[in-house]
Amino acid sequence: MKIKFWQKGSSRGVKLPHNKFTAKNAIETLPLPEKVIIPLHQNIGAPCVACVKRGEKVLTGQKIGDSDKFVNAPVHASISGTISTITTIINPPTGQPVTALVISSDREDSWVELNTTKNPKALSAREILGKIREAGIVGLGGATFPTHVKLSPPEDKKIDTIILNGCECEPYITADHRVMLEYGEKVLSGLNLISQILSPKNVYIGIEDNKADAITHLRELIAAKGYANSFEVVTLKSQYPMGAEKTLITNILHREVPIGGLPMDVGVVVQNVHTAVAIHNAVYEGRPFVERLVTVTGAVNNPKNLLVRLGTPLRTLIDYCGGLKKEAGEIILGGPMMGISQPDLDFPVTKGTSCILVTAGNPIREMDCINCGRCVEVCPMHLMPTRLAKNAKVGRYENCQEAYIDDCFECGSCAYSCPANIPIVQYIKVAKKELAKRRVAK
Repeated sequence: MKIKFWQKGSSRGVKLPHNKFTAKNAIETLPLPEKVIIPLHQNIGAPCVACVKRGEKVLTGQKIGDSDKFVNAPVHASISGTISTITTIINPPTGQPVTALVISSDREDSWVELNTTKNPKALSAREILGKIREAGIVGLGGATFPTHVKLSPPEDKKIDTIILNGCECEPYITADHRVMLEYGEKVLSGLNLISQILSPKNVYIGIEDNKADAITHLRELIAAKGYANSFEVVTLKSQYPMGAEKTLITNILHREVPIGGLPMDVGVVVQNVHTAVAIHNAVYEGRPFVERLVTVTGAVNNPKNLLVRLGTPLRTLIDYCGGLKKEAGEIILGGPMMGISQPDLDFPVTKGTSCILVTAGNPIREMDCINCGRCVEVCPMHLMPTRLAKNAKVGRYENCQEAYIDDCFECGSCAYSCPANIPIVQYIKVAKKELAKRRVAK
């Protein structure tokens, strides 16, 4: 396959085939599962501690795990039933064991009483943040950073701009696209609540130009709902990784996040469109975050966009989509660029699961680096991925630190462009993990 490289200003990346096969597939609600597996650690930050016991009956939406740490998001029962087992599973992104609660369904889906809000405008920013926190909302673009934390910048970090991310630049995934088309009013409502918290001067919704129907739909809704003077839809080129926070900020605002910095350092907060919907549901309807949209695509017989209760085993989704095709190979949670391989089909859907991608064929064999420099040419952060990979491969992690490894957001552009099929991102992940261990040890 011929690779096209692009560069605009300080933004680099690769031009990818979209493969958005499910873009026209309306959202379907997956039937309630017989059981769910709820990991107690589904966010960046501290894990939860179980607040229920084995044998205890729970209701849908009931809090079953929480923490007193600020950087944390509680977890809730996604079905009603009984806590049948407390087990341990392996978290794919980290490779670490995680405690999980297994709920056996009573097939009734009995909910806790929901604390609805008729007039959110009367709520203070602190009250809205409290509802977001109690609902267990995290960043649904894949990062899973607790949303109430992200919307609570330090007093010295004045936020003048909000960017709502509707790019969904990864190939195959169409969950955010369908959210914008089918839940557009909730997207704008959630964005309005974010604005109520932060009081920014500018609010943008960034969408790639391969989603023209979503761009038109949201612009029409903005006009109809009276947001024309508040929100602006920005059309962006469909190039990878346009949806990365720092890339969005560069292309929309022409601001550069400093090395080792965060968007708040340049006065910006970026949120995902699906997160905005969850915020609306939490504040207006009092609904905890217990279900999310997942694209099931690739080598499955009937690719779909499914609304799924958290904790549902992957196997259940794949079976609902007609099962695997004969040529099915690897199962990836997420897209082909930043996704994580998952060999266990009994692993559950978590807050960060946007897609189940089934690849076809056998894995590609890694070869030696030929020093072609393609990975350097496409890196959106202007790093030297080949240097990072080589040092990580032989355990020279301190050299990776000197090469600004923390600025890598693991978009996968380097690995995609590598003619030697080197899994550069995997090596970078290992190095980051080892460096994190050393920091803790100090």
